[in-house]
Amino acid sequence: MPLVRFECSCGDFDVEIMPEWAPLGVQRFLDLLGKDFFADIRFFRVVARPRPFVAQFGISGTPSVAAQWRNNTIKDDPAKESNRKGTLTFAMAGPHSRTTQLFLNLADNAFLDKQGFPPVGRVVRGMETVEAICSEYGEKPDQSRIQREGNAYLQAEFPKLDYIRRAYALSSE
Repeated sequence: MPLVRFECSCGDFDVEIMPEWAPLGVQRFLDLLGKDFFADIRFFRVVARPRPFVAQFGISGTPSVAAQWRNNTIKDDPAKESNRKGTLTFAMAGPHSRTTQLFLNLADNAFLDKQGFPPVGRVVRGMETVEAICSEYGEKPDQSRIQREGNAYLQAEFPKLDYIRRAYALSSE
């Protein structure tokens, strides 16, 4: 299985990508990875209090790039694997609406399974880094403003947000 390293402002972590869990989601993730889409991407929604939930990312910090992907959706995969702590899952806003946004589960969130959120991988190294992602702003960043204004908005309004410097495949088996 492909192993992907995320080099972040708060440290690094590795995710094992699992094609058998969600083939369409994995293909989209690998396509984005191959385009360096995840370079300089902020964790814009980190819900860690009062109960750990998710750390979400995947809106490009460059508005023109975000616009290219906004309506480029993929079909749903059935949820074959549970949203356990440390799994990586595409966010969605209804059936067949996955684009570029993903989240890392900060807790066991099995209730998401029945809602149709299939994980595409799992953290295999660096979960302490994932748990240290800045959660100070919670859900305050406005996703529509991120789409329109990109990292300029996030840096001005939420300067402590952690971000992915780059993500790349370490191996393929």
